[in-house]
Amino acid sequence: MKEQHPQVSIETLAVHAARPIDTASGAVTPPIQLSTTFVRDADGAYPRGFNYTRDDNPNRAALERGIAALEGADNAVAFGSGSAATLAVFQAAARRGDIVATDAAYHGTLRQLRELVPQWGAAVRFVDTTCLSKVSEALTQPAALLLVETPSNPKLDISDIAALAGMARAKGVVLACDNTFATPVLQNPLALGADLVIHSATKYLGGHSDLLSGAVAGPASEWMEDIRQLRGAVGAAPSPFDCWLLQRSLPTLPYRVRAQSAAALLIAEKLSEHPAVAAVLYPGLKAHPGHAIAKQQMSGFGGMLSILVRGGAAEAMAVAAQVRVFTRATSLGGVESLIEHRASIEGPGTKTPDNLLRLSVGLEHPQDLIEDLETALSLAGK
Repeated sequence: MKEQHPQVSIETLAVHAARPIDTASGAVTPPIQLSTTFVRDADGAYPRGFNYTRDDNPNRAALERGIAALEGADNAVAFGSGSAATLAVFQAAARRGDIVATDAAYHGTLRQLRELVPQWGAAVRFVDTTCLSKVSEALTQPAALLLVETPSNPKLDISDIAALAGMARAKGVVLACDNTFATPVLQNPLALGADLVIHSATKYLGGHSDLLSGAVAGPASEWMEDIRQLRGAVGAAPSPFDCWLLQRSLPTLPYRVRAQSAAALLIAEKLSEHPAVAAVLYPGLKAHPGHAIAKQQMSGFGGMLSILVRGGAAEAMAVAAQVRVFTRATSLGGVESLIEHRASIEGPGTKTPDNLLRLSVGLEHPQDLIEDLETALSLAGK
C-alpha cells in the first residue's frame, strides 16, 4: 500500500519518507541491518515481516517506501542494479506478449531487448518513440509493454509521456518509462499516465558514485508483484549496505539534481556558441527538437548533455584528453562531473555518433566547468 504523507514539497518528502526514528535506540539515522536471516516465532510465523534477506530486509523495505513516495507510487522494488531492474520488467512482459521499445536508450537496455528477450519467446519491435505516428503503427500489432526512455541516453531525445500513455492505454498495453536521467525531482511519469517507472539508482538517486542499485516503481498490480517475485527468484536484490547508502542519498536528491540541472543549462548555452562544437544535445536549449515537450513534462532539463565535436572520434577523444576538472569515466549522476566518449564504450554496432562526448554535470562551480571545457576544446584544436 502507498505510504501516506502530508502534502509537502519533494524536498521535505525526500528527507522524511521511510526514515522513521529508530524505536530501539532513538537514532535519527536508520541503522544498517546486515543480518541475512530473521528469527521465527514458536508457531513458525514471521510477525516482524522478514525471514531471509534475499526476499526482504529492513533497509530495503524502507528504501522502497522512500522511492515509491518520491515517484507517487504504491510501491517499489529495489534491485542490485539498473540492468537487473529492466530485465525483470522485460521478463514480466515476455510472459504476457511482445514488447514495443524505444530505439534510443542505454545500450545495455537495448542489448537485453535484442539478445535476451527473444530467447523467452517474445518479439521486440523497436520504434522511434519521439514520433507518435510510428508508435501508433507499432501498436497495431498486439503487445504487452511499451518502453520509453526520456530523456534518452546518450542523445537526450525527448518523448511525450502523456501522449504515449494514452496510446498504450487504448491498446491495453503497459507503459514503462526509464526515469533515470530526469529523476522524480524533474519528471513524474506516473502522474503523466505511465504504469511503471524504472531507475538505475546507481546514478542520480545514489548520487555519490559509491553504490550499485536499481528500482521499479508503480501502482499495486500483478505486474509489480511479478517483478518482486522475479527479483527474489533470480537473487537480484541489493545488499543492506547499498540500500542504506541509497537511503542516505535521497534527502539531498532535490538539491543535487536542481543544481546539476542549472549548471548543465549554463554549459549547454555556452558550448552551443563554441566554434569547435558542431551541436549541443540538451533539451533545455530552445533549438532542441524536444524542447517544447520537455518544458511541458519536466520542471528542469537535467544534468546530462552531449556535445558533437567538429570532426570525428579522434577530435572528440582529443578534447576529453585535455580536461582537468571533468573526470574521464563511465557513469553519471554523481557529485563529480564526468566526460565520456560514448561510441567507444558502446562498441561495434552503436548508433552513437563517433564525435559525441557525453557530459554528466556534477556539483563543481559551473564557471570552473565551462572554463575547463573551453580550454580543452582550444588545446585539442592546436
